[in-house]
Amino acid sequence: MPSVADQVVAARAKVAADGVTRAAGVAIPAAHLERELRLDLFRGLALWLIFIDHLPQNLLTWLTIRNYGFSDATEIFIFISGYTAAFVYGRVMLQRGFVVAAARILKRVWQIYVAHIFLFTIFLAEISYVASSFDNPLYAEEMGILDFLKHPDVTIVQAMLLKFRPVNMDVLPLYIALMLFFPPMLWLMRRKADLGLGLSVGLYILTRQFDLALPAYPNGVWFFNPFAWQLLFLFGAWCALGGAKRMSRILSSRVTLWICVAYLLFAFYTTLTWHVPQLNHFMPRVAEQWMYPIDKTNLDMLRFVHFLALAALTVRFLPRNWPGLTSPWLRPLILCGQHSLEIFCIGIFLAFAGQFILAEASGGAGLHFVISVCGILIMSAAAWVFSWYKKIAGKGGGRAKSADGDADLAGGGA
Repeated sequence: MPSVADQVVAARAKVAADGVTRAAGVAIPAAHLERELRLDLFRGLALWLIFIDHLPQNLLTWLTIRNYGFSDATEIFIFISGYTAAFVYGRVMLQRGFVVAAARILKRVWQIYVAHIFLFTIFLAEISYVASSFDNPLYAEEMGILDFLKHPDVTIVQAMLLKFRPVNMDVLPLYIALMLFFPPMLWLMRRKADLGLGLSVGLYILTRQFDLALPAYPNGVWFFNPFAWQLLFLFGAWCALGGAKRMSRILSSRVTLWICVAYLLFAFYTTLTWHVPQLNHFMPRVAEQWMYPIDKTNLDMLRFVHFLALAALTVRFLPRNWPGLTSPWLRPLILCGQHSLEIFCIGIFLAFAGQFILAEASGGAGLHFVISVCGILIMSAAAWVFSWYKKIAGKGGGRAKSADGDADLAGGGA
């Protein structure tokens, strides 16, 4: 039996020969040997959009995609996370087996869990300090921490169980849940990708049919239902494991192009009726009864399809070798995407700080704009510092970069 090293050498030789490594019937693109800057670009964009959406309504809010369609930055983040996690840990599983890959995934789950608890602690301290210093309990109520102030002992335990979360802190628990159960699904999808995706679709249908959900504290359920959002996460994994390559002919079709454009226009008009009620007269009642409510908690299919349409057009008009990816103007976005866990946490702090300044200063559109831009500049500067430190540490002969280094928040080393 050949050794692991021999298998790796053989796999690389195969990549050099035909550009694709085939393992257990699933194609793993040879491009995984290079960093996919488009993923970093859109992950960074999602971070900026999330930060802006967490601020009160302002001028820049109208530049985020949630005002022009059904989906928003969350869908971008979840899809890229699934794609990147399968990309990276699929390679680890190919080279070193299921046990090592599962161990690395669980290690990353632990890192994200620790980051969430740390973020929770500092975020509570920030809100409590502002509320007490300015004698304004509305901050605690608005950010959803009144239960913590009343019953801190019980709430801390519930927070460690991921049941209690202040406002804007729902994303990391969703990642933890999705990544926790990812190892067996990755093992299956590396062998039978279509079967794994079919099981994901089945779970989504059961979730919608029987209201499967995880309980939250003090009441309700998780804002992002993992039983539903796993569909987008695993669809990203399916694309990374050869699904995108098999769909290339469909994605390049003119029929697909016009279907996507038509759906995006329909979604744009629908969201326009939310801001301009007079346009409701042109929306058929039958369509309204069929569409509403568009459920974000359980990933409404309208949101899922809207994201697919955006993704299809992006892949069509933004190729991997697009020269703009090396432009210095897009470098801040790419750097933020490459350090998404840290930048996400910073964005949460900055969003509340911006909300506090806007509430106390009662500023107009100008102040809204300044705070939004300053927040983005701080996030970009932090990403540059993280990148610089990582480069310096690498030159200093530190620990070699692990095979999961490119996955970041989705599942690899930051």
